[in-house]
Amino acid sequence: MSLSVPSLRRRALRLLRTSLFAQVACALVLGVVVGRLWPDVGTAVQLLGDGFVRLIKAVIAPLVFCVVVTGIAKAGDLRAFGRIGVKALLWFEVATTFALLIGLVAGNLVRPGAGMHVDPSRLDASAVDAKTGGGSLPSTSQFVLHSLPESAVGAFAENSLLQVLVLACLVGAALLHLGHTKVPAILPAVEQAQEVVFAVVGFVMRLAPLAVFGATAHLVGQYGLGVMSTYGKLIAVCYGVAVLFLALLAVALKAFTGLSLWKFVRYTREELVLALGTASSETVMPRMMQKLRHAGCRDDAVGLVLPTGYSFNLDGASIYLSVATLFMAQAVGVHLTIGQQITVVLMLMLTSKGMAGVPGSAFLALSATASALGVIPAGAVALLLGVDRVMDSMRVTTNLLGNCVAAFAVARWEGALDTARARKALTGEAVFVPEEQDDTAVAAASPGPHRAVRPVTETDSGHPVRAD
Repeated sequence: MSLSVPSLRRRALRLLRTSLFAQVACALVLGVVVGRLWPDVGTAVQLLGDGFVRLIKAVIAPLVFCVVVTGIAKAGDLRAFGRIGVKALLWFEVATTFALLIGLVAGNLVRPGAGMHVDPSRLDASAVDAKTGGGSLPSTSQFVLHSLPESAVGAFAENSLLQVLVLACLVGAALLHLGHTKVPAILPAVEQAQEVVFAVVGFVMRLAPLAVFGATAHLVGQYGLGVMSTYGKLIAVCYGVAVLFLALLAVALKAFTGLSLWKFVRYTREELVLALGTASSETVMPRMMQKLRHAGCRDDAVGLVLPTGYSFNLDGASIYLSVATLFMAQAVGVHLTIGQQITVVLMLMLTSKGMAGVPGSAFLALSATASALGVIPAGAVALLLGVDRVMDSMRVTTNLLGNCVAAFAVARWEGALDTARARKALTGEAVFVPEEQDDTAVAAASPGPHRAVRPVTETDSGHPVRAD
C-alpha cells in the first residue's frame, strides 16, 4: 500500500506553523515590502518590535542570575569560575583588538570616504547631540564603579547585567561556603525560578515574528533603501570586513574546539534571523544560553562568558568604529598618520568597553576619538547619522557570533565543554528542545525519524519514567 505524500502547499503550511525560523523569515520579507510600499504603516507598527524587546529584556537579568548561581553551586569550585572569567577577558581583548586592526587595514586599503570632499562647516553637529541625548561614555573608573551594585534590587530594576553578574557570583560563592546542608532549599528554589523564566521566554518567543515584522517595516519605512546608494562603499567595506572577521573566527573555533561555525549558524538560524530583524542581540540572549548549554557548554561557562561579552566583546561595533573613523577623516580630507591611527586603536579599545546600554554609544565613541585626535572636526560624526541604522545588522550578527565563539573557546580552554555532545547538537543528532516545551509539544513539532524524545528509564518497580 503506497503512502500518501503531503502536497507542497500542506508541507509549506506545516513548516510555517511549526518552524520559528520560517515564521521569522517570512515576517522579515513582509516587513521590507510593507516598509517600502507604505512607509507610514511601517512607522505605525514599530511598537511591535519595541514591545517585544522590552519583554525579553525584562527576563534577561533574572535568567542570568539563576544560570550563574546554579552554575557556580553545581560546579563546586569558585576558583574555576574565576579562571573562566580571566580567560574570557583575555579572549575578549584579543578579539576586539583584532577587529579594530582589521577594520583599520580595510579602511586604508579601500578608502570608503575618499572623494567626498565634505565641507566640515556645513555639517550640523547638533544633530549628533540630539541622537545621543547629550550623554557621554563613562570613564574607566566610572565603568568599574558602575559594575558594582549599589542596591540588589536596583541591579535588576536597571537591567544592569554586570551588576547582576557580581550579585550572582556573590550568592553562588555564599552557597558554596555554607554548603547544601545549611541552606538546602536555596539552590532548588533558584533552579525552579530558572525554569519559570525559561517558560516565560518561551511564551514571549511566540511573538517573535510580529516583532521582526514591526522592526523591519519601521526601518525600511523611515530610512528607505536610498541610503544604500549614498553610502554604498562604506556599507560594503563594513560588511566585507565583518565577513572576513567571521571567517577568521571560524578558523579559530575549529582550531580550539574542532567545531564548525557554519554548523553553529545553521543550529542557531532562528535566533540569528530574529536578532537581524529586531536589530538587537539582547532579544536572543535567553535562547542562545539554552542552545549553548544544549551544545555541551557547562552552565558556569555560559552564564559568565555570554552576558559579560555583551559589554566587553563588541567585535562588530569595533569593526564599525575603526572603519567609520577613517571614513570621517577621508570625507573631510584629513590624512591620519600611522601614529594617529595607533591612537585610534588605543582610544577605541577603551571607549568600546563602556558602550553597552548607552544611547547613541557609537556616536559618543566616535566623537571622543575625533576629539582625542584633534584633527577631525567634531561635526564630521554627523556624516554617519544616515547610515548608522543600516549597520545594526552587521554589528548585531558579528557581536552575537563573536560572543558564542568565545563561550565555546573559553569552555574548551577550561575543560568545561562536552565536545561530543556539541558535535551531535550542531549536526542535528541531538535535537534542541526549548526548556518550556513539554513532550507533547515536542512530539507534535518534530514528526518522523527526528522526533525529540527524552530517554526512558525504569524505576525499581518497573514503571517507566522520563529521565531528565
